Amino acid sequence: QVQLVESGGGLAQAGGSLRLSCAASGGVFSINAMGWYCQAPGKQRDMVATITSGDNTNYADSVKGRFTISRDNAKNTVYLQINNLKPEDTAVYYCTAIVSVGRSEWRVWGQGTQVTVSS
Repeated sequence: QVQLVESGGGLAQAGGSLRLSCAASGGVFSINAMGWYCQAPGKQRDMVATITSGDNTNYADSVKGRFTISRDNAKNTVYLQINNLKPEDTAVYYCTAIVSVGRSEWRVWGQGTQVTVSS
């Protein structure tokens, strides 16, 4: 069973930086697109950034220029570098991946990591 485990969240001050990591494990599989979503209290889960297996990236307009998504395919890991943190970045950040085994393909979610930004 494929699992995604996030790390790197926590409490940070506005203007600071955080780097989130998400590692996939659990059997033989291929990872296609990976990404990060965030969910603030009382709000829906929104896409933050995605990256394809060919390293094509896509960002929400609100994070362009401050967030950078990258991946290390050898480690089955995706990263999210967050710079110039703002209080409105406070949310639970979820890692997601489209994985495939043979002809089967499905989406997997991590458990989420809390990011709290103080002003």
